Amino acid sequence: MKGLLFAMALAFGLGASGPIFAKCNAKFLNPITEVCWDCIFPISIGSIKVANKRPDTQNPSLPVCLCPGTPPRVGLAIGLWEPARLTDVANEAGCFVNMGFKADLGLFSIGKSSVTSSDGDQTGSKWQAHYYYYPLISWLGTVVDGLCLENTAFDIAYISEFDPLWQDSELNTILNPEAVLFANPIAQAACAADCVRSSAGGLPMDSLFWCNGCQGGMYPMQGDSNAHYGGIQASETVTAKMVARQHRLGLARRTSGSSALCTTATAPIIKKSQYRFQVTRPRAAVSGRYACGPLGSSTQLVDSMRQFPYKGESFGWLIWRKRNCCAL
Repeated sequence: MKGLLFAMALAFGLGASGPIFAKCNAKFLNPITEVCWDCIFPISIGSIKVANKRPDTQNPSLPVCLCPGTPPRVGLAIGLWEPARLTDVANEAGCFVNMGFKADLGLFSIGKSSVTSSDGDQTGSKWQAHYYYYPLISWLGTVVDGLCLENTAFDIAYISEFDPLWQDSELNTILNPEAVLFANPIAQAACAADCVRSSAGGLPMDSLFWCNGCQGGMYPMQGDSNAHYGGIQASETVTAKMVARQHRLGLARRTSGSSALCTTATAPIIKKSQYRFQVTRPRAAVSGRYACGPLGSSTQLVDSMRQFPYKGESFGWLIWRKRNCCAL
């Protein structure tokens, strides 16, 4: 009798009556204790840098800048890294990992998520993702005045569950028709150089825009990780594709360099060097050289003890963005 009861309990526990879904490990992101504030450096005025221990994009050579207007505006050419965007990368629909809640999206949810799926000798994964405007420094009123930073409010800019293109590679060619040009061994082999540079103390190579460094290719820009070897790696892959997708949709812009001092510029091709990624969920990386690695850098130095059953199977990322501006 005891054996029968045990077998019945095991059958229900293993989901004999239906599939078992992972727990949505959503928890609201604490902007004080779960943000790597050291990642704001280096801060620059012209070409002079403060706390220059992380790789940085090229800054204007002169500390003074002039922006057109009536009258023209004279200011200081400031550069800094700002926490600007958030992404959820969830293995179930409606899991808003960084916001701390789960929503039942019902019939509006399109597609499905699977942490691992095998196809012959290929192993990949599919994810749902959300993209937030998160102008944290502007909220806190720190570092520089509002003229230098984004004045937008917090907002959910993209929810993949409502996008029929997110997990359909054929439909997704509407957004990235050039993907066919890079679906060959030679183009993918070039990504090795991007991996080495972004992981060895440098920034990713903007000229190799089809590469996501150590994570492989950037195409197609959708919620797949073609080579899944861990949740941190796969969710970083999806986050990079999400950012590239937002550039293609016009929801992300070029914010670094001398040409962005007075106004940000449209950039349908992502400028990879202006982004750093900090993992926030299941457990935030808040210190160390690799806490906010460049886009495409190896995740091996941050993925330890950050994926575990039941409460560590969906992921969150804070996107740090380089900003050059002409501030009063």
